[in-house]
Amino acid sequence: MSESFGERVRSALHARGPLCVGIDPHAALLDSWGLSGDARGVREFGLRTVEAAAGRVSIVKPQVSFFERFGSQGIAALEDVLAAARAAGLLVIADAKRGDIGSTMDDYARAWLTPGSSLEADALTVNPFLGVGALDGAFALAAQHGKGLFVLAATSNPEAAALQRSTNLAGATVSASIMSEVSARNAEASLAGEWGSFGFVIGATVAWDEAGISSFTPQAPILAPGFGAQGATPADLRPRFGAMADAVIASESRSILSAGPGDLADVVAARAAEYLEVAGV
Repeated sequence: MSESFGERVRSALHARGPLCVGIDPHAALLDSWGLSGDARGVREFGLRTVEAAAGRVSIVKPQVSFFERFGSQGIAALEDVLAAARAAGLLVIADAKRGDIGSTMDDYARAWLTPGSSLEADALTVNPFLGVGALDGAFALAAQHGKGLFVLAATSNPEAAALQRSTNLAGATVSASIMSEVSARNAEASLAGEWGSFGFVIGATVAWDEAGISSFTPQAPILAPGFGAQGATPADLRPRFGAMADAVIASESRSILSAGPGDLADVVAARAAEYLEVAGV
């Protein structure tokens, strides 16, 4: 049996540290890079970012929306970027935040997690707010193919606070309940001592006590947006995540991508070194 996604992340973080480069071709970035504001531009942007990331970090995270906005040509561009990243040996997290019920969710999972699919990624971000159980088909497919999921748990956008920090009769927040349900699935699917393949999205600027969340078992990767432009720095990694810091994937996009194509590789390398130092890898 091939190595699980959780164990692949564990190895990747040990090899090159926590930094994950987001591939977010915002319109303003396309313009500043001198690229066209169309599918050709996002394709070139994505491929150049993959080239800069390869050999310097272990993980990239394309934001699907920036490609989808150009319709079929944008999706074709994304397919090229996904394939190039995986061919370069990078772990690829498709940031699509899919969430639905029944066969609809199952086919979202098939699109992104089936080996050989034109949209194949190593992991997919998913939305559990129709119920964690609605994702069961995706959990099963990910486990079958050695893929991963990152379940939205405690996000940093202010609009989410009222929902995610609501409590049930037992006093657990929605975020904590999601993490408990997903952790139970990790315990069922993972061998003793292995990292789970079903991780969590937890914003780097989220105060865990306010969100009502705490450490969890078995260990599983944490995808942490919020580093860079949103305010968190490499020095914040251990103070913010404590005992769970070794499992954090620190996602940065605009703060790195704004360097432009000419300096991008050097900026990625320098930022990766900062994370390596604080992570103690």
